[in-house]
Amino acid sequence: MIRFALPVALAIAAPAFAAEPGVAQVQAHLRAVTSMTADFAQTDAKGKTLTGTLTLKRPGRIRFQYQPGVPLLIVGDGKALTMIDYQVRQVSRWPVGNSPLSLLLDPDRDMSRYARLLPEVVPGRLQVEGRDPKHPEFGTITIAFTRAASAPAGLMLAGWNVADAQGNRSTVTLSNQRFNVAVSDRTFQWRDPRPQLRGR
Repeated sequence: MIRFALPVALAIAAPAFAAEPGVAQVQAHLRAVTSMTADFAQTDAKGKTLTGTLTLKRPGRIRFQYQPGVPLLIVGDGKALTMIDYQVRQVSRWPVGNSPLSLLLDPDRDMSRYARLLPEVVPGRLQVEGRDPKHPEFGTITIAFTRAASAPAGLMLAGWNVADAQGNRSTVTLSNQRFNVAVSDRTFQWRDPRPQLRGR
């Protein structure tokens, strides 16, 4: 079984951060995006990188299709995220609300309640941090956006970084982003590898 830090393996609660203009711009971007496709590169704490394609369609659907030869698939249906490991025929599910991807999949949530804008270190790059100080075991996620006049609300999702309570980090970088493109609902179907169940 292949083991590495998943791009979504982090729980986030909702501490109260003060609203900030940058957070409001990020929320405006998310609300303006109905669908998105992108290439992704995922790097774990040991420097191992896997690539693949990301497809997002609101409300709440997302798919991480890994590169050929990697027997993993992650699909979100709006309520839960499902990880399918075809090598060991295992299926795992957890609520979207217990994942940092809830920041991206539910633009109607008030981000100011559980996220804050970090100081702008690189010109033209915004970073939003989500964490729960009452539960440090949940870790921290930092989502990065670049300013782009042609992108929805002037921002482009660039990727995210997850750090768990032990200091392990996983970074996802996006490229070739395309917004508000036609995406079939069939994109979010998946084949169940468990022999006792019928495939989806």
